[in-house]
This record gives sequence, structure tokens and C-alpha cells, in this order.
Amino acid sequence: MDRRATLATLTGRKRAGATTTTQTSTKSILGLNRQQTGLEPYAGPWEFAQATHLLRRCTFGPTYAQMKQATADGLDTTINNLFAELPLPSPPLNYYFEEDPNVPVGESWVDAPYSDTDNFAQYRRRSLFGWTVGQILNEGISLREKMTLFWNNHFAISEVDDPKFILQYTNLYRTYAWGNFRDLVKEMTINPAMLRFLNGNQNTKNAPNENFARELLELFTIGKGPLAGPGDYTNYTEQDVVAMAKVLTGWRDRGYYAVDPMVTQEAFFRPNQHDTSAKQLSPRFDNLVINDMGEQEYSHLIDVIFGKAEVARFISRKLYRWFVYYDIDEEAETEVIQPMAQMLIDNGYEIQPVLEALLRSNHFFDILNQGPMIKNPIDFAFSLFKQLEVDIPEEPLGAKYEVWLRTINLVNLMEMAYYFPPSVSGWKAYYQEPLFYRTWINATTLQVRMGFTSRMASNGYNFGDNRILIKPLEFITTLDNPTEINDLLDELVKILFPQPISDSQKAALKEFVIPGLPDFEWNAEYSQYLSNPDDSDLADAIETKLRSLFNAMLSMPEFYLS
Repeated sequence: MDRRATLATLTGRKRAGATTTTQTSTKSILGLNRQQTGLEPYAGPWEFAQATHLLRRCTFGPTYAQMKQATADGLDTTINNLFAELPLPSPPLNYYFEEDPNVPVGESWVDAPYSDTDNFAQYRRRSLFGWTVGQILNEGISLREKMTLFWNNHFAISEVDDPKFILQYTNLYRTYAWGNFRDLVKEMTINPAMLRFLNGNQNTKNAPNENFARELLELFTIGKGPLAGPGDYTNYTEQDVVAMAKVLTGWRDRGYYAVDPMVTQEAFFRPNQHDTSAKQLSPRFDNLVINDMGEQEYSHLIDVIFGKAEVARFISRKLYRWFVYYDIDEEAETEVIQPMAQMLIDNGYEIQPVLEALLRSNHFFDILNQGPMIKNPIDFAFSLFKQLEVDIPEEPLGAKYEVWLRTINLVNLMEMAYYFPPSVSGWKAYYQEPLFYRTWINATTLQVRMGFTSRMASNGYNFGDNRILIKPLEFITTLDNPTEINDLLDELVKILFPQPISDSQKAALKEFVIPGLPDFEWNAEYSQYLSNPDDSDLADAIETKLRSLFNAMLSMPEFYLS
């Protein structure tokens, strides 16, 4: 049984297909009408649980201070903060490579050329990957980095190694994080990184390449739908793939590993390589004929595709699986997905109004949607760093970047490399039935996750001259009442877990701190430490107990959930 089904059982809530008797019983017990948990605005209480649920889903792990701030601010202010417009972040820096004559250490390499004799790409890739961790850890109360990863998954690319191309492509996601989906697709279609990845730069009138046209339909905009016949996927046909590939001919990229400082990363149109014939679409697109429009023909094609309502439903389902849950039952399809799709169409494919409506909805805050999502590896690792306030050096620059880079390498072992989704479909957790999120946990990755949390709670990692680990004795000083064992545990549970734990679980956790002893023993021991903080033996004794407690909590299934 999955986590959502468990919650449904514990709360007496019905699942899809439940009998009328069960439904009536559920309404009677909870005083809730399941039909009211749709896209209508949330009308329940705004407390710590609701604030943290919103932040867990919209960031890579809120700090305790951010949780309390959101609780005090209320839903409207928190939503406004999440969607606040931000400038693009300062670019990644050369943090150690002294051999680059064009980029001194401490300056950015993003506008500097490569060399035809020295390999500058390697250090720049390391810089980019490390810098990306910095964006996650310093995201604040903002939705942008979570949406940047969403689009990295939706428009997945790989095998494009030039870090300047990768950064330009990813900053496109930051720019359009919750902007216009149709405009983003247009930009992405002729982005240099995508042109290289799906062979758009090889698509010419004499040798049409269908790779991008196929993925544009199947994965990026409208989806296949059930197979309706040979070469007919309900939403489009093979005829459409062939015709659209011709529409997209003539585009090339330049600047890949460019050594000439005057050459930038860009796309350009070659009229002599563009197919100027009339392109006949299938009945799925109303038998439309697209005549030659030269450089603007690709943009017109995107408008044609977006003329179909299934595009809105397709991206609404992707957003739902990213922010709510993988299982879209009939009720969710009717009460949530369809209204989202219609709102998207009504707003000209602007993402923000639709995503705001979802995040403000009764459905989003339904108890069944709080806690059933298995954290992806990036969420898992960085929620630990952020929620337990793991220290990362600010100076020197090289040490900070090195810690960032080593950390993302640990995440890669959990089978989620930020810039390298396993296929053009993205990560399996967001599309592959029946496992979906459960894909993240297997015999290999579970051991890696457990090893990571255990080591962070004990000896930590030596990254250069820096030892990176949880410091529980320092961390509990940030809590409201660490002197009382029950309050201490309650606060840690609220910070680390999306749902309360049982009394028996709480009793088991106490054993790591006061084994077989009454509650007041913790108060006495910790108060003695506060009176004598320089007593290293006493500090070590308490820290050892707290490390065991933190290790136990980070090993619990609840920490794996959001």
C-alpha cells in the first residue's frame, strides 16, 4: 500500500472506486465533501502544517525560520513571495583554474572563449555544476529553482557538453519559470542546446530529420494519446511528424566550444536549407496546410499545435504530478486537471495563474496530498542541508564551490544527475507507470540514501579542508524549547517530517536520548550543559546522543516523504 492509500485508510477517506456507503461514512466522520477538494480556493485553517506543506512542495526544503515566517505571513503573502520576480542569478565563476588567460580566478567564464590548445571546458563544467547547488541552497522562499528543475525534466536534454550552452538553456527556464508556456516552447524550439540535442541543426530540406518534431508532439506539447490506428496516436499522426519536420528545417546553432571571442551561443536561420513547400497536416490538425513563412514558420507551427486543448491538459497533468501526486484518478481529472486546462487556455497559456490556483486550492491542501510524495534525490539531499542548517564555507571561493560540487556528486549516486536526465522523456518517476515516484527507491539507491544520512549525522564528509556534517548541538539552539524532551522531539518532527508520528515512534526516539529514563533527565542533563558549555566531556556526551537521534530520524520513512 502506498503512502496516500495509507493516509486514506487512517483518515477514513475514500479512494477512487469506493462505495456510496463508504463515501457517506467518510463525509460523516470528517465533515468533508470530497467534491469540495477541487480547484476552488482553500478555505481551511492556515497553520504550521499547511505552510510547511506548501514550502516543501515549492522549494528544496524550507528552513525552520522560513516555515515559521510563512506560517506568520499567511497564504497570500507566502504565495506572493514564491512567485516574486527575480533577476537572473549572478553567473558561475572560475573558482580555481589559474591557467585560463581570459578568466582570472574569481571572475565569470560565461562570456569568455574556449581554447584550441587547452581544455577549459572541464573546469567550467565543474563550476556550473557546483554553482547550481548554490542556487538551490540559497533559493529562499521562491518557486523559481523548483520550476527550473521541472522544465529541465520536461524539456530533457543530454549529450550537450558545452557548459555555456547548458547555462544558457537552463537560464531560459529561469526566465520562463511560471511564464508563458507557448512562448517557452517557441524559445526552446530554436535554442542552440535543443537544436544540437535533437538534431534540429541537421534538419534540412534535402534531408529532413524528424527527431525534434516527434518529441515536440509526444513529449513537449500534446502527448500521444491512445493508439487509434497505424501511425495515428489520437492527438497526432505520423503524417504530422513528417510535415512538421519540414516546417522546422533550416535552423542551425553556432558557438559550440567556440574559440573565437566574437562568436556567441545562438541559433540562426538558413533560408536556402528551409523547405518552402506546402506542408499538409492530418485530420488531427484539421487538415491544415502550412505554406512557406520562412523564419517565422516554426512559430506559426507552435501556434497551430497550441490551438488544440489537449496541450493544456497535457501540461496540467505534468504540473500536477510535480506538485501534488502521481495518481491522477477520474475525480482529479474532472475536478482539478480539466479546470486547470481551461484556465490555461483562458489565460493564453500563462503558467502562473494556473499554478497559483493549484497551490491555493482545497485539493492541494487535502490531507491525502500532504506527505505521500517520495522525495527525489535532489529534494532528499538538500532538504537535509537546508532544514538542519548544515554549514558550508563562504570563504575562500574555491572551498565553497568544491563543497557544492562534491555534494551534487553525492546526489548523482542516488540516480538523479541534475543536467543529465536518463532520456528525452526525463526521469521515470514522473511518467513511468505503475511505479512513478517509487522508482527513486531501489536496492542500490536506498543504500546510498541511508549511507548519506548516516554519515551526515555522524562523521560527515571531508571535502578538501572542510568537514561537512550536521551539528545537532548547535542546531537545537535554534528551536523554541530544546530543554524539554517532548518539545524537542515535536519540533524536530515538524521540521523533518510532513506528517506527525505516532506515540510509539516518539517513545522509540526518546530511547536514543534518555534510554529507560524519565523525561526530566534530559532537562537536567541539557541544562547542566547550558550552564557549563565549555565542559567538552559533557558536550560530547550530549552530542553523541543527539547524533544517534538525528540518524534515527533521518532513517525513518517519513523523512523520505514530502
